[in-house]
Amino acid sequence: MARYRITLDGQVPYTAEQETALDDYKKTLPSEDAQKIKGIRHIRDRFLQETDHYALSDNTLTDAMKTYRKNLRDVPANYDSSKYDELLARDSDNNLTHNVWKKP
Repeated sequence: MARYRITLDGQVPYTAEQETALDDYKKTLPSEDAQKIKGIRHIRDRFLQETDHYALSDNTLTDAMKTYRKNLRDVPANYDSSKYDELLARDSDNNLTHNVWKKP
């Protein structure tokens, strides 16, 4: 099936060389799953940073906080791509809804 580009002259089909170049370019882009796990790691890192002050040497972490932080660190290993959408789900107020993100 031919692909087209829009020009001032209207829709113009790609040449064979342009099709090949476009396909090669698309192969260099990160997959949808790779983009999702990058977002998940960013969220996870933010939540860990928000609780770093609890882990300072002059504070004693509660067992609940230790478990929470461990679960955050383990997110990439414990969830495969079939769970990425659940991890990224948000409610109508734009808050993450998955239990792993809920602070004790």
